[in-house]
Amino acid sequence: MTQPPPPPHQPPQQPGFGPPQDPAGQQPQPPAQPPQQPPSAGGPDLGKAPQPQPGYGYPQAPQTPPPAAPQTPPPAAPQGPGYGYPQQPPQAQPPQPPAGYGYPGQQPTGPYGQPQYGQPGYGQPGYGYPQATVPMPPQPGGPGGGGRKINAQLAIIVAAVVAIALIIGGGVWYASSSGKDDDKNNTASSGGGTGGKDSKNGGGTSSGGKEKVPADPSSKVLFQVPEPKLPKGTDSIVTSGSWLTDKVYAKSGIAEIVGYDRDKGTEAWTIDLPGPVCAATEHVTDDGRTAIVHKPAMPTKTDPQSCTQVSVIDLAAGKKVWSKTAKSGTMEISFNNVTVSGGTVAAGSTSGGAAWEVASGKALWAPKTSDTCYDSGYGGGPKLVAVRKCGSYEQRQLHIQTIDPKTGNVISEYKMSEGIEYAAVVSTDPLVMAADVGDSAGDGSGISDFFSIDNKTGKLRTRISAPGDEYAARCDGITKIEHCNGLAVGNDRLYIPTEEHDSGSEYGQTNEIVAFDLSTGKQTGQRADAGEDYSITPLRMDGGNILAYKKPPYDKGGQIVSIDGGTFKQTTLMENPSTESVRDVETSMLPDSAEILYSQGRLYMSDVFASDFSSSDEKEYLAIAFGTS
Repeated sequence: MTQPPPPPHQPPQQPGFGPPQDPAGQQPQPPAQPPQQPPSAGGPDLGKAPQPQPGYGYPQAPQTPPPAAPQTPPPAAPQGPGYGYPQQPPQAQPPQPPAGYGYPGQQPTGPYGQPQYGQPGYGQPGYGYPQATVPMPPQPGGPGGGGRKINAQLAIIVAAVVAIALIIGGGVWYASSSGKDDDKNNTASSGGGTGGKDSKNGGGTSSGGKEKVPADPSSKVLFQVPEPKLPKGTDSIVTSGSWLTDKVYAKSGIAEIVGYDRDKGTEAWTIDLPGPVCAATEHVTDDGRTAIVHKPAMPTKTDPQSCTQVSVIDLAAGKKVWSKTAKSGTMEISFNNVTVSGGTVAAGSTSGGAAWEVASGKALWAPKTSDTCYDSGYGGGPKLVAVRKCGSYEQRQLHIQTIDPKTGNVISEYKMSEGIEYAAVVSTDPLVMAADVGDSAGDGSGISDFFSIDNKTGKLRTRISAPGDEYAARCDGITKIEHCNGLAVGNDRLYIPTEEHDSGSEYGQTNEIVAFDLSTGKQTGQRADAGEDYSITPLRMDGGNILAYKKPPYDKGGQIVSIDGGTFKQTTLMENPSTESVRDVETSMLPDSAEILYSQGRLYMSDVFASDFSSSDEKEYLAIAFGTS
């Protein structure tokens, strides 16, 4: 649906998710979907693989998989009760036995083809209102051979409010909270009430966080980083990766990572790299180390280079600690993703994976590959989770495995229904996955459903339907397994924004953040309104509070707000200048196409690629920093 024309002097609409694709260094795109065939009897066919979308801010694409078998989208389900009508949760999936996981672990037990339990799809009522999910009878399993396909049960879809404009949220969160415990009277929770975990406001907590409420939330520009000049013959280069320490804001440039003074923007240190960054994790160890994937040399038209180098960088010291490669057979692996968890760096791709010790670079383990299974990638942070793909392309099954970071051994495993081709790790503790089931999202977000899984048992806690036309979060799931934005997880809740809709003004749009209980799948009834002509996007948790960014209307600056986890009362932590020159830079780095970090009264917004596609004569920037007094 098209938006009404913007008022005079309104900034132009931002481009879609991710940068323009760069032919140099780009891996082949997966093939288009072939003709479709009728669904299997007994319910919707979940076997259709979703159309791949470009990764978050990355111009490269995954290696070409085998052609997909003909599938068809599920038939339309009958309309259920009206907007906001309660539903019941689905039957939980029985736990799956753990499996071994490559050397020095064991081959996976419980081979592919054991009885599986399909997860039926079902809808949610409109945003902002409590609801439950429709009870679904358990699916029978059977002694399956490797090719048996499980039919999903027919879903009952409840009609929901259709939103208008797409607002994609998120950015990289500040992985390791810095600073000592603040005076509770000066923190964001002081304005939020005393909800507590079981408050009448839908649960959550009012315990607050570490972000102080400033006496004056008005901010000023601290510094701007000009966009770097591209090498000759290059149209676009990835600049993904930004991190915060108590001293520096670190940002990837072209074949370098630079540490800037948090307030002044002066360069504290520079780490030179032989080639551009391909992927980065937001997770940082307690001693300030993180991981990236980069190319071994600068790409050229004749030699685009592959993403074979995995490096650990020390953000405190401003140096590269080590750099490693891994092989699959005789070929070096080109990695699509990298993460950090429990002192381990894990990198994955369609052609293989590997893990090393953060401190020393010592090789720890590699996933066991076979003709039917491989690890497509990993999610890190508090726990390490592997997304393991098994089966043929037309009968794919994803195994979601919580694994031991040191040994690679499987701790627990959840097997998704056959036909779900891609899944992304939203959170590893609690474990929350996102997937586009049956390619039903329809908006390129990669999300139609969320899966809340018990890390210890591998049992499905609940499944949450999040139709793409109603909710505005986004995940990659194709190559950058842990890159989800526009959502936050905390208080055993999932916080996601709704799509934009009319705000009541002539041209205005607005939206809300709503909360889902990860144990029941129901909305809690909590809702944070963006306000007229603003749209709101969760960034990360701050203790029991949710930190969110508000995209401004055309004549104001953006805001950072803290949302109390119990009462959902909002407290403004920052409001940016509304001058046109500043606003133009800020609105070029909104959550749908940029990384956004906030900590201790400082906001950093940055691009995830540098390009020369701009036709404007105005100066372009790689990053901009705001700060309150």
